[in-house]
Amino acid sequence: MPKQGPQAEIEDLRRQINHHNYLYFVLDTPEITDAEYDRLMRMLIELEQRHPELITPDSPTQRVGAAPAEEFGTVEHTIPMLSLGNAFSHDEIREFDERVRKALSEKKVDYVVEPKYDGSAVELVYEGGLLVTGSTRGDGFRGEDITNNLKTIRAIPLRLTSDSGLPARLEARGEVILNKKDFEEMNRKRMEKGDPPFANPRNAAAGSLRQLDPKITASRPLNIYVHGRGTIEGREFETHWETMQAFRDWGLRVNLPAMRRVAGIDKVIEYCGQMEENRHGFPYEIDGAVVKVNRYDFQDALGATSKSPRWAIAFKFAAQEEETIVENIEVNVGRTGAVTPVAFLKPVRVSGVEVRRATLHNEDEVARKDVRIGDHVIVRRAGEVIPEVVNSIPSKRTGKEKKFIMPKKCPVCGSAVERTPGEAASYCTGSTCRAQIVEHIIHFASKGAMDIDGLGEMRVEQFVSEDLIKDAADLYFLKKEQLVPLERMAEKSADNLITAINKSRKTTLARFLYALGIRHVGEHVAKVLADHFGSLDKIMDASREELEEVMEVGPVVAQSVHTFFRQPKNVEFIGKLKKGGVTIKREEKAAGAPLAGKTFVFTGALERFKRDEAKKLVEKLGGRASSSVSKQTDYVVAGADPGSKYDKAKQLGVKVLSEKEFEALVKPYL
Repeated sequence: MPKQGPQAEIEDLRRQINHHNYLYFVLDTPEITDAEYDRLMRMLIELEQRHPELITPDSPTQRVGAAPAEEFGTVEHTIPMLSLGNAFSHDEIREFDERVRKALSEKKVDYVVEPKYDGSAVELVYEGGLLVTGSTRGDGFRGEDITNNLKTIRAIPLRLTSDSGLPARLEARGEVILNKKDFEEMNRKRMEKGDPPFANPRNAAAGSLRQLDPKITASRPLNIYVHGRGTIEGREFETHWETMQAFRDWGLRVNLPAMRRVAGIDKVIEYCGQMEENRHGFPYEIDGAVVKVNRYDFQDALGATSKSPRWAIAFKFAAQEEETIVENIEVNVGRTGAVTPVAFLKPVRVSGVEVRRATLHNEDEVARKDVRIGDHVIVRRAGEVIPEVVNSIPSKRTGKEKKFIMPKKCPVCGSAVERTPGEAASYCTGSTCRAQIVEHIIHFASKGAMDIDGLGEMRVEQFVSEDLIKDAADLYFLKKEQLVPLERMAEKSADNLITAINKSRKTTLARFLYALGIRHVGEHVAKVLADHFGSLDKIMDASREELEEVMEVGPVVAQSVHTFFRQPKNVEFIGKLKKGGVTIKREEKAAGAPLAGKTFVFTGALERFKRDEAKKLVEKLGGRASSSVSKQTDYVVAGADPGSKYDKAKQLGVKVLSEKEFEALVKPYL
């Protein structure tokens, strides 16, 4: 047999290594030992070193090698990575099923039940089968570009394995995790070196992904399970189960053995119970089960709220609970003035995290749970995240315990604390309350708002204490010479902060609205309002009725926004920001914009446009790009091999455009 040339040898070694990665990580059926795998990898490295011109981006040797980054870029998610609603009991799962069946007019629905991994959510984007982008979930709409870090995870294929049938673009979503044994071994090694151990696998996974140097990420034993999709161009699927099977065939790590496709809610509850009973038997941490409607046409019909899909829910397992002692109960004053009782606890570890404080929510909750200073209490991390006091243990009282009394005056500013009839929360009435001012400025400067880098809680506290600022607008009147004399503020730090403040002066309408801290207006609702109205003046002038007409804005949000802009102090604050040089980038969608008020849905593989480009073009021309078809959809643009969205458009009588017709529609405005 003639000797192979170097290119053929390299390609053969890559095929072997990718094949064994697929067997090991996806099918869990390795055929060779670790030593044999390492030998193949060494052979490939040596060959590529001798022939660097033959190195390709998807070679297994290229997982590590990128230089450390100075910062992470931003990635826009084509379809939002929404969080899931929670169910904490079997009754709540049944209520979810009732809502689903009622909305669909179905007697029984097929579901897929799968583990809820306790890791860090990511999105992988493949084009032509090649991994081109990897990002964090971020705020659900924008994430951080961590492509080079994700490439270091051997369970993530750099190129999908199938030679045919691959979509032109595939967005796969999953959870990066650490197996329990790997986590324990990693912490053991860290402690041997004198480094502090990680609190839990989730924190370790998230922290590892956000390292600026990919070599650090590569040194951590990260793994992944893919469990969902974003946009898929060039292939259509009818069900979630079918999609997950295709993902596995393409080389993505899908946990099919732990997933169940079931008919009806009784089977869902049965498998959720089995999973909870065996939760500690899994090699990785899980904190619940995810229940998804299997059929995509049903998912499209159910749609989503601004925060979560209506076709899926997370069943949260009973939280791990521990006993400790309430050493004191104090109140915290938030940016809205809400006065919240907080229990200060004797430190206790719950679900691997040391807990020192826990929320008591409000005065009624303290009374209902009868929690007193000095009590023995049961503490858990609600949803495995937020510490809360479950109940007190009256049998362990000594008689020295003290009942909590909500203060009549704000502990920060001395203003009266009042409770509106019908509301659970109490509020500080002081308009100049220092605690509210500090919290509001922290929110104003946060990443999703004005994004003033380097202005954290400590700096805000310092500036307010030194009377340098009395509200967020004062930030835009600060001078470098005011900052340099401050404690822990060198000249370079002052320069950096002034630069960051100046950079924030030019912002978007969505960021500006979110920064104002309007009650019930988060980042997503701020973007919805900005996209709909296009200018601050139009939002400020809008009536309650006009606000309620906006998709995803209900009466509560509409009332809150309307009230906010009718208060003179808020209008004065906005004027002060403008005097400080804050300007909003023009994104106005005038009534005369060619696609104003029109909603488009894209399906199938487009040839002349990339899907993202087409959506951005629609938005630029005043329209709205949606991911699902409904009666409110104006046009469905169908590329090659359109699927269920095309069928639904026909069923609902929505106008269908070919890609050529869409191009003709927008061409005059390009």
